[in-house]
Amino acid sequence: MASPIASPIGWELYRSFLGVLKEGSLSGAARALGVAQPTVGRHVAALEKSLQLALFTRSPTGLLPTEAALALQAYAEAMDSTAAALERTAASQGAGVRGTVRISASEMVGVEVLPPVIARLREAHPGLKIELVLTNRVQDLLHREADIAVRMVRPQQALLVARRIGSIELGLYAHRQYLERHGTPQTPADLAQHALIGFDQETPFTRSAGKTLQHQLNRNSFTLRSDSDLAQWALLQAGAGITLCQVPLAQRNPDLVRLLPEHFNLPLETWITMHEDLRHSLRCRVAFDALVDGLLQHIGQIGP
Repeated sequence: MASPIASPIGWELYRSFLGVLKEGSLSGAARALGVAQPTVGRHVAALEKSLQLALFTRSPTGLLPTEAALALQAYAEAMDSTAAALERTAASQGAGVRGTVRISASEMVGVEVLPPVIARLREAHPGLKIELVLTNRVQDLLHREADIAVRMVRPQQALLVARRIGSIELGLYAHRQYLERHGTPQTPADLAQHALIGFDQETPFTRSAGKTLQHQLNRNSFTLRSDSDLAQWALLQAGAGITLCQVPLAQRNPDLVRLLPEHFNLPLETWITMHEDLRHSLRCRVAFDALVDGLLQHIGQIGP
């Protein structure tokens, strides 16, 4: 049994440890962290000595994490997120709206909806810096992986400030050229004769959508599969097949035709959330309010 740790361990050791975990080698971690490779090696060795644990084993492909390293990973990632949040908060101190705000959003919202919102926000507050994280994973606001998140699910954590924007309608669409080549389905059963675009890996949302629509929208029915919303959007606009799409986005392209609206009409709840500790942060409040206005415009609840 390992003896207790004699003295506190510096954050820089965990930082190097996390870098090796992510990059798989000392050289890769050094490049990512902007330090010398021997420094990373010394940090990992010092951390192993302090913890009295072996954290990596060598292999032909690089350094492989041990079971102990994997057990520590989540805690090191939480420390990394907290350190980054500390730096963002420190940089925001002073007069006016300034500093960095880290915003998390899905691929589709981040690429197709938020850029003009962020552009207007920066014009109004030039002292702001925005970090836009595009991910369909729900980032952990409690551990400050992001300051503000645009989510398509109702937040469950009690320590979050949350604003429900409303529902973005999802509908079934195809490009006009696709329909000219393959015909227009008149019933849900006709979809079996068409190229459907959908996910590769099932998620809780896709399972819920299938139940709500009461149709067999499952992996086996998709001719074209991708877990990237942007890839599905690009395939739709290229005329490759039929897929679900946000109605406000599809309405921007006159060549996209909505199909079977009486059968395929799914509300996608939209929320903007942040940690309640940021309620009194001027930079976060300003960004939060800008996102609320931008998303309300997107779903058509207020004018531009």
